[in-house]
Amino acid sequence: MEATAKQNLANRLLAVKNKSGKTYGEIAKETGLTNVYVAQLLRRQAQLTPDAAAKLRRALPDLSDELIDEMMTPPKRSYDPHLIQEPTVYRLNEAVMHFGESIKEIINEELGDGIMSAIDFYCSVDKIKGVDGKDRVVVTFDGKYLPYTEQKTENMVSRLSLRGSSSE
Repeated sequence: MEATAKQNLANRLLAVKNKSGKTYGEIAKETGLTNVYVAQLLRRQAQLTPDAAAKLRRALPDLSDELIDEMMTPPKRSYDPHLIQEPTVYRLNEAVMHFGESIKEIINEELGDGIMSAIDFYCSVDKIKGVDGKDRVVVTFDGKYLPYTEQKTENMVSRLSLRGSSSE
């Protein structure tokens, strides 16, 4: 799907959300999904499952069959490179870049040599009151730990298959 078509579809989905008057948090509560995942679905950055489709349809009754069908196809995940210019996105990127090396060291110290998955991943945004009584933003990244593996030829299934086929 080209970028313009994807954006048009996302605009239609967001119009349904806006018409409902519900927040991402309210839709999340009704569907059992995270608020960020609901936003990802409506922006066509995630694929809607049949189970979630029924719940989303109850939360947003104006979603047409056509829109539900579109949401159930694998999306073309992408981002607008100009999005970094939006102040909130810029600051989130800045925070990850600033704290990234320390986060990486702590992941390695606590879990070993590996990374956090961005595929088996949950994200939510919450509002809390700070000790000073002011609103604070809590962004939770909850990703599966993926250890790096030592790459031994003997464990490489494709090599074993190639060796077996070359002797035939």
